[in-house]
Amino acid sequence: MTRAPVRPIAPWAWREAGAALVPPPPSSAADRWRSIPTAELIASLADPNGQLPDPGAALALCSGDQPAAALQHGADGLRRQLAGDTVSYVINRNLNFTNHCVKHCGFCAFRRDAGAEGAFWHGFELLQEKARTAQAWGATELCLQGGLNPLAREGGSALRYYETLLAALLEAAPGIHLHAFSPQELLFIAEQDDCPLDAVIQRLREAGLGSVPGTAAEVLSAQVRRQLCPEKLSARAWCAVVLEVHRHGLASTATLMAGHIEAAADRVAHWLTLVGLQQRAWQAGVAGFSEFVLLPFIGAAAPEPLRRRVGRDQPDHAAMLALTAQARLLLGHWFVNHQPSWVKLGLDGATEALRWGCNDIGGTLMEEHITTMAGATGGTSRTPQELRAAATSLGRPVRQRTTLYGSIAAEALPA
Repeated sequence: MTRAPVRPIAPWAWREAGAALVPPPPSSAADRWRSIPTAELIASLADPNGQLPDPGAALALCSGDQPAAALQHGADGLRRQLAGDTVSYVINRNLNFTNHCVKHCGFCAFRRDAGAEGAFWHGFELLQEKARTAQAWGATELCLQGGLNPLAREGGSALRYYETLLAALLEAAPGIHLHAFSPQELLFIAEQDDCPLDAVIQRLREAGLGSVPGTAAEVLSAQVRRQLCPEKLSARAWCAVVLEVHRHGLASTATLMAGHIEAAADRVAHWLTLVGLQQRAWQAGVAGFSEFVLLPFIGAAAPEPLRRRVGRDQPDHAAMLALTAQARLLLGHWFVNHQPSWVKLGLDGATEALRWGCNDIGGTLMEEHITTMAGATGGTSRTPQELRAAATSLGRPVRQRTTLYGSIAAEALPA
């Protein structure tokens, strides 16, 4: 008798995800807040009792009617209050190990079918060499993300393949932090092996998984995802996976891909959902999200239908700076660390974002393929010296950090 397929996501996580997911507020929700001065509106978002910001007030703040200077002033002040003036960065290497993928997201220029032009799937020996080189250059982190490759199996098991991948990297670079596998990848592994997500997370953690990238979130709005990435995991499923990751004591990052077809109400829903997830993590006594990263949409090599709708190949820097400030203000004390993307904005744009609420300049990366294949012009690698210079150009102190914002011994700092 054939057994029924396992439902990978735990029932408790599915229930909690449904409760945490905030719907986009209607335009009318902002009506009573529209005449309030920006400074008062910002002050109203801070709730000492730990409640979610009012969706109407949040929408009024994000509707585009607020003066840019007021947003910058409020966000920069909150950044200084929560994170201080020191700018942090991490020495890391990005490893996109395969772009073979079974999904067809409407914005993705990275994925390929196996055997297609530009398709790749790196073997363990090459990845180990990259890991050794990265650690020799001072990297404390490897960031692993790839496509959803159904052939990535060992002994018939997807989970065993990913366990072996982590072990191989730790063998090559002992002690390095493995920041790996988005919520979409984790759920894919569970689905491939028809096993509970809980078991996947536990075994990967035992194999060396240190934290999880918060990508694949895109925009946590069902109406946007139906158009942008209908094959991808749902907003509720993304939240449920994150809840299980956090419950295992693993931190994750949080992201928002913005500047395409989403509206202000969709961004508000996304940010308030992230706050709700962070509240649940802290109530459970676990770290939750370690940082928020705004990911501006890059359209230069995106599939033509979406490119035509957006009408822009590169980010609108002024709009992204306003969103950087809005994110800092809406996420409030629940998210201390905010990071821009120098790959998408260029280093100059990311440096400017440090004046709009960000306290971290990101990582060295050493290589990058997903955004670059989409047509980003910010480059694929930055030296520690370049990242430090970005901070000091603003008169701000700077420090190297670990993945989870811990301190690095002084003797390990680059000259």
